[in-house]
Amino acid sequence: MKKRSIMSALMISSALLLGACGGESAAEGDDKVYTLKVGTALAETDPIYEGLVEWKDSVAEKTDDKVNIEIFGNGSLGDDKDILEQAKVGTNVAVIVDAGRLAEMEPEMGILAAPYVADSYDEASKIVQSDLFKGWEEELAQNHNLKVLSFNWYQGDRHLLTNKKIEKPADLKGLKLRTPGAEIWTETISAMGASPSGMAFSEVYPGIQQGVIDGAEAQHPATYGANLQEVVKYITKTSHFQLLTGIVAGADWMNGLPEEYQDIVIEESFKAGEEASENTIGMLDEFEQKMIDAGVEVNEVDIEPFKEATNTVYEKFDGYTELREEINKILGK
Repeated sequence: MKKRSIMSALMISSALLLGACGGESAAEGDDKVYTLKVGTALAETDPIYEGLVEWKDSVAEKTDDKVNIEIFGNGSLGDDKDILEQAKVGTNVAVIVDAGRLAEMEPEMGILAAPYVADSYDEASKIVQSDLFKGWEEELAQNHNLKVLSFNWYQGDRHLLTNKKIEKPADLKGLKLRTPGAEIWTETISAMGASPSGMAFSEVYPGIQQGVIDGAEAQHPATYGANLQEVVKYITKTSHFQLLTGIVAGADWMNGLPEEYQDIVIEESFKAGEEASENTIGMLDEFEQKMIDAGVEVNEVDIEPFKEATNTVYEKFDGYTELREEINKILGK
C-alpha cells in the first residue's frame, strides 16, 4: 500500500510538470492562464467523465480560455487520497471523490456513504443540499484547506459483482470483495458477510481475473467502463449505496483565482454535475443491458435482509445513529 501511494504521488508530480501552474496571485495580470488538473477513476465512457469534459469546455468558454481544466481518467493522476493531499498544500489538482473518503478528515461527512442512508438520487441530493451537509463542507475548508466545488455528481446505485450467485447476505460468507478502502465502505461489506479488501478501482479487473479477490461492488457505468462484465458472472442488485460524489480542490488554489473565475468554476461545476447526473440516470438501464448482452446474469433480490444486516454499521461510528435520525427528518422519513 505504501509503495502504491508513493507511485501515485509521483504520477501526480509528473503530470503537474506538463502544464501551467495554477494557484498563483490573481494580481499578476489579466493574461495569466490558470490550469486545474482533475483526477477520476472513471473511464471516458462514463457519463460523469463526459460531464467533466462539459465542465471543462464551459469554463474555458466563460473565462476566454484563462482557466484550463485538464481531465485525467482511469486513475491516471493517482489515488484519490494522494490527490487530496496535494490539493491541501495548494497544488493545482482536484478530484471527483465520495463522502467516505472525505470522512477520513471530517468524520460526519461519511454518513452520506453509509448503507441505505438514501434510497434514491433525490434523497441523496436532499442530504447534500441541507444546512447540515453545507456545514461539513465549511469545516472541510477551514480544517483541511479543501474546497468543495459541487457535490451533485451522481454515479448510480452500487451492486455486488461476483462469480457466485448471491441471494442473501449469508451467501457472501468467505468471499473477498474489493472496496475503495474508506472505513464506512469496509464496515458495510463486512456487515453484509463478505471480507473487504481495499484496492484501487483500476486493479479490480486483474484482481478478479487472478483470484486475488472474489468480486467487487460498483455502479453500472463504472462496472461497464472497467469491463468487469468480462470477469464476473453475476450482478446482484442490492443498491446498498447511492453514490453521490463531489469535485474537491485545494482552498488555497481556488482563492488564488480572480473572484470572477472562482464563481465561474463553481457555478459551471454545479451545472455540469446536474446534467451528468441526469445522463447517468438515463443510461443505467442501457449499461445493464450491455452487460446482460455480454453474458452477465443480473439478479434482482429482496434488499431488506441486506438493509437489516447493515444496520449495525451505524453503531460502529460515533454519532452516526443520531445523524441517521437527523437525516431521516430531512428526508421526511
